Amino acid sequence: MNTLVCQSPGNFSYVENEMPALIKGHVLVQVKRVGICGTDLHAYQGTQPYFNYPRILGHEIAGVVIDNNGSTTCANKDQVSILPYFNCGECIACKNGKENCCVKMQVFGVHIDGGMREYIVVPETSIVTCPGLDLDALAMIEPFSIGAHGMRKAQLKKGEQVLIIGAGAIGLGAMEYARINGANVIAMETDNTRLDFAKKYLNIKHTINPLEENALDKLNEITHHEMPTVVVDATGNQKAINGGLQYLAHGGKYILIGLQKGELIFSHPEFHKRETTLMSSRNANRIDFEWVVAQIKNGSIVPANYITHRVKFKELKNVFDSFYEPGQKVIKIMVEFD
Repeated sequence: MNTLVCQSPGNFSYVENEMPALIKGHVLVQVKRVGICGTDLHAYQGTQPYFNYPRILGHEIAGVVIDNNGSTTCANKDQVSILPYFNCGECIACKNGKENCCVKMQVFGVHIDGGMREYIVVPETSIVTCPGLDLDALAMIEPFSIGAHGMRKAQLKKGEQVLIIGAGAIGLGAMEYARINGANVIAMETDNTRLDFAKKYLNIKHTINPLEENALDKLNEITHHEMPTVVVDATGNQKAINGGLQYLAHGGKYILIGLQKGELIFSHPEFHKRETTLMSSRNANRIDFEWVVAQIKNGSIVPANYITHRVKFKELKNVFDSFYEPGQKVIKIMVEFD
């Protein structure tokens, strides 16, 4: 079985491994698609928290069930996605319905080896069956769900002004949720290609490139000096995260979907006078996956629009560095095993 291993930051190698052993309560899946996200790119760079090396990356999965091992959740030959957040079911978070932040969390492709290999064995409880969705759409459910989970925490009101900082795949997924739920979305991003994508495919009216205009002035203009009542960081950039509070309305919510390895540094008086609600958003829940699947099926979200780059699994090692090059205009990279 061919496997791509990140041996250390900046170092990939293909390795021949034995087929994974099938154990009770688990399902054997042949991998067909793996989406590349910021977590994978940061892991390759060595800047992602929670990582140890060597590690098999990949958590945005689409595949075909080869042996359901007696499971009643899926059948052999089903095309499936997976919930890549393996939780214990027994800790305080799990008992309170917050299994997405389980104390003993094992994220597939992060804490444990993931999907950059031809076959995987995963818990039957992680299987997501979605009749009617193609392989590309199945692999895109997870990143959309990350954004949806963060925005669900915001408890949006129709017409609410929402600023989403970062228009990568996760930020765009957050915009999708906010747009569909009736918010007035403002996109902030330093890459004009991504802002153009948000305008074209998500019908985002207001966009800001802080390298080209004064972001505070622009937000005051857009919101008639009220400022957004929800600000979301989806950049994973320390400077952006620490600077996002200045854009928030008094009484507002600041939600961190993006993740970085450093410290949060805010002005306490600025934080205090707003009576700011600060929330982190980790992973997603099955309810978020179900919401995304429903939006894909009704046409509100079109996964195909997001896939800007495709690469064969056997070629990934040789081209991975190129995804960092200026001008690549990456939204979503899809790895194909066919």
